[in-house]
Amino acid sequence: MGDFQTHEHDVLVIGAGGAGLRAAIGAAAVEGCSVGLVCKSLLGKAHTVMAEGGVAAAMANVDERDGWETHFADTMRGGQYLNNPKMAELHAKEAPARVHELEEWGALFDRTQDGRILQRNFGGHAYPRLAHVGDRTGLEMIRTLQDHGIHQGLEVYMECTVIELLKDGDRVVGAFGYDRERGRFRLFKAKSIVLATGGVGRAYKVTSNSWEYTGDGHSLAYHAGADLLDMEFIQFHPTGMVWPPSVRGILVTEGVRGEGGILTNSEGKRFMFDDIPELYKDSTADTPEEGWRYVTGDKEARRPPELLTRDHVARCILKEVSEGRGSPHGGAFLDIAWIKEKIANSEEHIKKKLPSMYHQFKQLANLDITKEPMEVGPTTHYVMGGVRVDAETQMSTVPGLFAAGEVAAGLHGANRLGGNSLSDLLVFGKRAGEYAAQFAQENGGGKIDDAEVDALAKAALEPLERDGDGENPYEIQRELQEMMQDKVGIIREDRLMKEAIDDIAKLAGRATKATAIGNREYNPGWHTALDLKCLLTVSEASARAALERRESRGAQTRNDFPDKDPDDWGKHNLLIRKGADGAMEVEKVPVVPQTEQQKKIIKDNQ
Repeated sequence: MGDFQTHEHDVLVIGAGGAGLRAAIGAAAVEGCSVGLVCKSLLGKAHTVMAEGGVAAAMANVDERDGWETHFADTMRGGQYLNNPKMAELHAKEAPARVHELEEWGALFDRTQDGRILQRNFGGHAYPRLAHVGDRTGLEMIRTLQDHGIHQGLEVYMECTVIELLKDGDRVVGAFGYDRERGRFRLFKAKSIVLATGGVGRAYKVTSNSWEYTGDGHSLAYHAGADLLDMEFIQFHPTGMVWPPSVRGILVTEGVRGEGGILTNSEGKRFMFDDIPELYKDSTADTPEEGWRYVTGDKEARRPPELLTRDHVARCILKEVSEGRGSPHGGAFLDIAWIKEKIANSEEHIKKKLPSMYHQFKQLANLDITKEPMEVGPTTHYVMGGVRVDAETQMSTVPGLFAAGEVAAGLHGANRLGGNSLSDLLVFGKRAGEYAAQFAQENGGGKIDDAEVDALAKAALEPLERDGDGENPYEIQRELQEMMQDKVGIIREDRLMKEAIDDIAKLAGRATKATAIGNREYNPGWHTALDLKCLLTVSEASARAALERRESRGAQTRNDFPDKDPDDWGKHNLLIRKGADGAMEVEKVPVVPQTEQQKKIIKDNQ
């Protein structure tokens, strides 16, 4: 075997965002457990910081009617009942304790008048449920988890990318990667591995996701033999920046709408009142006045239509644009400045509640959100699909391989509610870490095949050995992103998705000839060439699953199948797995059934 830097741990956590940090802390709490934490970027730079609005937990600090049952029912309804109900129940029950735990570790939250954690309204949630720190909640969460985690004896490997999982028989026993700074290979030996690598947004042209989100964990799990679930469901957040072009796709938090922001078209019309889904008609305001009363705490009022689920709001914005009523740069107007009609000191109020949004627009778009409306449009934000895991342990279908956070599937179904991502990563990050440590204690270390490791190193160096004589990896990535945006985007149809699958196959062929000029040190061209495998894998999985699901539901909208199919597709999920011949297979499986108690809770909270 080559001369690689070798590291050995009981538990290896790949990804150091909220889920990865919480998993590492959970594993390290088990006595005698050695934990390694791999970051693709620097510690503290994870994409979790972009989750601005808050963490969803039914603590009932603002509205005493809230409880885990309502949170569970909201999550199931938002996911169009394709969720794993056991995961949704565990999440709703355990989220409050995880938020209080963060507070004990030093997290600062905004406060109610009597000193409790303040909670705000968010789309799809029946009551004010999101614990928050202005609009910087994700940043506070990462700061707290990082500060707490580094004192738990973790070994942190920063700026390191994992390119393959290693197996001994059926179980995972290690990982192979490289450090981005010097290009040196690293071999990790582990008794169990937790994937916490986030999402797939960099497969699309317009995205709120940071550069790390190339689908690494999804791809690693798939090629290791794990099942992927719900890969057709890509969430397009309705409000990303659209102007100037250099900042297109950067997230505009849902917290703007939770604080009273409204969506209008070029005619000044508040268009969201024109299209309210049947499922939400009884819980949505009839008038702007009722909507305002709701966001200011009137418990008798119903939510404004701007706080409907993200998939629906995104489609409504697209409709306005396609019918010629969009904003000058192809979006809609999001206006929080209008609250000056209701609040005397509105400018200071907005700056206090939405400090990041104020600075973001002031610095990047030269626009003052306290005085003018923002231009916003849909941006690729989150993938509901991911590694299929056991609801309680978070172990995948591959023994010893666990997943938590965005890379795992099951909790969100066809569409995620805002704020549920942060509570998801806390609840299931903790569980994944603890059960991974338990697995490590119960199973010894496996054997790593030296010849396999040597072959992986040789393959990884091939782009450099072509010395510029081959395909440009940046060009392949750009073509993939544009194609996915156009053919597997918000609105889908049979012909375009079949074209996309063909295009992906052609791009995969070109990727085998990708080349990078220079040596292994500080070489982003080489890094991009190695990322292509992940991007192409998740793109194919999404396209194949979206083609197979012949209905519109949640984040999947098809022109050729515009309606839901409750009798068939409403009762099935789609699995993606690697076949024995190496080809991608799609399997239709029944949804996880709800218990009688769960059915009653959903009925009681309609």
